[in-house]
Amino acid sequence: MKVQPSFKGVLSNRYLLSGLKKISEHGTSFVAVTSFVMSSGVRTFSILNTPGVEKENKHYAAANSIGSGLVKFGIVEAVALPLENIIKKIDKNPEKYLKETAVKSYMNGAKQFCESRSYRFVTQIIKQSAGLVTAIPKSLLTVLLIPFIKDGFFPQQQKIRFKKDKIDSMSADRQPASKHPFSRHPSFKHSLPEFFAKQTGKLLSREDVQKFAQKYCVHDKDISKHMTAATDILLTTASAIGIAQSEKIKENRKRPLIFNNIISTAATLLFGYGIDRAAKRGTDKFIEKFSRINKNDINLPKYIEGINILRPTLIFALIYYGLLPVFSTFMAERAAKKSEKI
Repeated sequence: MKVQPSFKGVLSNRYLLSGLKKISEHGTSFVAVTSFVMSSGVRTFSILNTPGVEKENKHYAAANSIGSGLVKFGIVEAVALPLENIIKKIDKNPEKYLKETAVKSYMNGAKQFCESRSYRFVTQIIKQSAGLVTAIPKSLLTVLLIPFIKDGFFPQQQKIRFKKDKIDSMSADRQPASKHPFSRHPSFKHSLPEFFAKQTGKLLSREDVQKFAQKYCVHDKDISKHMTAATDILLTTASAIGIAQSEKIKENRKRPLIFNNIISTAATLLFGYGIDRAAKRGTDKFIEKFSRINKNDINLPKYIEGINILRPTLIFALIYYGLLPVFSTFMAERAAKKSEKI
């Protein structure tokens, strides 16, 4: 009889559990960091090594990849981190921020409040909404940065050299003040997160929000995937409009860049959902085994939420940043040339 390995030591490893908990608490940040690393490294490398594509088209596509990762990381972190910290405050003390009836409603048979499936579901939507809400400004800012990144990383003629004293002068001008602008008003600094935590608590205490969470929490394994897809569609749409209207991007380079974005997003969603559906079956078995091993851990719901964020994030990242860039860059070049003849 063949003995199956238990992996008990691996699945209960404190570093693994700590990592899953962090992903659960900072899901949007994890997605943003993954996107930044992959877009500025792997995707850029793949684009620049695509055969049969004009060099300048590759430079624009690479600049778009670097800019989108950088902007996504910066804007999402500016919005997501405070939002995630607000949810964390409510996690620790729900009775302080939620109505008593709301706490009982979310508990719904759960032993601990953090085990509430409906609460985890709705707060995951709130945390990941940062990416969706900031999609349009991210796209517009990325389009503005494309020409500067392209000229900076891929200059056509000679490299621009800055005098050391000019750089030093610019650095000096941009040095932050010795004190944080809120340092003179510590009460304001500490009361602002508290204010937003209370407002979020009021939102979570609404009956319609509670009913929505209880009705749809059975789809908690898929919400991260759907939020990512919705954000990507909005990003691509806004980006296409921004590129078409840009005065800084050369007219003959706009179509390949727009087609590149559209093909990348469409193929990612198509293949991503298919692969994720197949991977989900294996993930369900993994979660079942993982839950048995860690059944006495109070943070088990957070670990499972972390797994459900990690799976689609890595799948979509592998496709969009690893496998598709060569295909989308090549096909965008062909599609742009054909569309010009129409």
